[in-house]
Amino acid sequence: MTQTIAPRVRTLVLLILAVAGVLLAGAAPASAHAALTGSDPAQGAVVDTAPTRVSLTFSEPVAVGDDSVRVLDPKGERVDKGDPANPSGTTYSVPLVSGLPDGTYTVAYQVVSADSHPVAGAFTFSIGAPSETTVSVSAQASDDGLVGWLYGLGRYVSYAGFVVLAGGAAFVLACWAPGARVRAVQRLVVSGWLALTAATLGLLLLRGSYTTSGRVGDVFDLELLGDVLQTKTGAALVSRLLLLAAAALFIAVLFGAYARTADAAPDHPGDGDGGEPDKRDLTLGLALGGTVVAAGLAASWAMSEHASQGLQAGVAMPVDVVHLLAVAAWLGGLTALLVALYRAPVETPVGRDAVRRFSRLAFGSVVTLAVTGVYQSWRQLGSWSAFTDTRYGQLLLVKIALVAVMVAVAFLSRRWTRRLADARGSAAAEEAEEAEEAERAERAEEEKQPAGTAPAAASGTSGTSETSEAGKTEAGHDAVRAAQLARQRAATEAARQKRLRDADPNRFGLRRSVLAEAGVAVVLLAVTTVLTQTEPGRTEQDARAAAATSSSAPATGQGSGAVSLTMPFDTGGTNGKGVVSIDLDPAQAGDNALHVYVEGPDGTPVDVPEVKIALTLAAQDIGPLPVTPDRITTGHWSASGVQIPMAGDWKVEVTVRTSDIDQVTVSKNAQIG
Repeated sequence: MTQTIAPRVRTLVLLILAVAGVLLAGAAPASAHAALTGSDPAQGAVVDTAPTRVSLTFSEPVAVGDDSVRVLDPKGERVDKGDPANPSGTTYSVPLVSGLPDGTYTVAYQVVSADSHPVAGAFTFSIGAPSETTVSVSAQASDDGLVGWLYGLGRYVSYAGFVVLAGGAAFVLACWAPGARVRAVQRLVVSGWLALTAATLGLLLLRGSYTTSGRVGDVFDLELLGDVLQTKTGAALVSRLLLLAAAALFIAVLFGAYARTADAAPDHPGDGDGGEPDKRDLTLGLALGGTVVAAGLAASWAMSEHASQGLQAGVAMPVDVVHLLAVAAWLGGLTALLVALYRAPVETPVGRDAVRRFSRLAFGSVVTLAVTGVYQSWRQLGSWSAFTDTRYGQLLLVKIALVAVMVAVAFLSRRWTRRLADARGSAAAEEAEEAEEAERAERAEEEKQPAGTAPAAASGTSGTSETSEAGKTEAGHDAVRAAQLARQRAATEAARQKRLRDADPNRFGLRRSVLAEAGVAVVLLAVTTVLTQTEPGRTEQDARAAAATSSSAPATGQGSGAVSLTMPFDTGGTNGKGVVSIDLDPAQAGDNALHVYVEGPDGTPVDVPEVKIALTLAAQDIGPLPVTPDRITTGHWSASGVQIPMAGDWKVEVTVRTSDIDQVTVSKNAQIG
């Protein structure tokens, strides 16, 4: 039976890890949690006189450094001077050199949002009239590349380590005291502590490079590390390390003094003998101390990420701490239960009462997650439309669906637990009967061996010394044989007990359901980690509205208008026919907003794997200028800040791909400017 279980377990675990890896790999690096909501001059504006400074307004406070805001002339030379200032609220400005000539200028910024994530971007404005520029308007954030990938991995490992550490310890204290003496459970909790400690140290070293240059060589820059220690995120990471030192002491007591006092027979302290005062005091002390340490560790995230900024931060941070503790109690306890079901020794099995206690703990955690999750969703989304229109909302819907699946699987686990309880009495009776039969067989074997000792005693006194020596030798051999026999009997009994345990269909069903629940939990933890690195829906919608307002406003000194192009396409593949529409607003030289709509033959919006745009002005030998729009909703893509350097008869090419091999490029000309 166990040989057939193992391949399935390995296959499912590999599948779980693969899904988690896809989720993490598919997640973009930590995107802008603070969004640029306005600027002076505005994005794409054409001003008559040169401004004395450039001001940027963000959706929340940000941290700025010496090179956080750079203003570049058409040749790519810096024209800003001095450090960025914060004149009011969320607005930051940088002075410019005097006497700037006409042309198009690029503003590039790289700041750190108040919830610890780097934010980078760029836009252009023009003085007098737009001109050609050698500066690319795209900005690569410091969280792109190897450092960003390592930082994201460290965040995932730190969350997983906290869940295993806090949840595994809670499972031992609240549900299964004998688990403190089980090596597999000890290794699980200690592994969680090691993972969280290593990840925290790694994040502390990577933080400086992650928020500035993004270069691997800056990871061990002591000056950058000193700057990190003066930030809110650096203080949170150092606090976490100090709390992990206290957690190490907690683990030592849990698997030391507490493990020695835990009875092997009952499932929980107090079940067998009423609990000695010292034992009860130790349990209470560990419970209180462990709760304080776990809450402190959870607070190290709450004080430096989403909860610390935005609406009702004073309420959101305690709610976030409770939410993280509930996640750890549920998912970490589930992991410990899974390890116990598969790796606990025969003499310390996970009983019915332990599973029932964890079931109650998990139910309370789910209720807590539901209440705190509703508040967090309202705070981060702000509207029902954000559920489907923003990436944060879409990920949140995935998380809700995974929680629902976990609850359904947990219901199956409760059913197997009840069956395990019903079968416990019959199994105990069978074991008692088998033990009685074994005892009778042993007695019969002993009754067959008394012969041969009397004649040696009746042989007189002659040869007494030789007989004595022989007796001692024989007695020594008998003791060795008896010890070997005892070990063989113990091994045989352990193997028999393991076969009985593994052959129990109710326990096997419980194992499978808990394994499935743990598999969903791994994916759920991956989605939760990606959520912490995703721009909140409320902020994304505010930034989108601000960008739309900026793009729709006509540039100074220019006329207003828009260009709409409709082009049928046929890629030749299945479902390869349709119509693509392009809206370019205000269709002037400078900054433009571009919207792409793809519809099927019946006029309904459809999604395609890829849409690409290219703009070419053949008369001036300009282009093709590539534009890669972002998907907004079904059949709708958009791109803001599309730079068109001059007026003319532009060729607009649209490449539509409907499958891995089916694509087509269609084009039309449009008069711009």
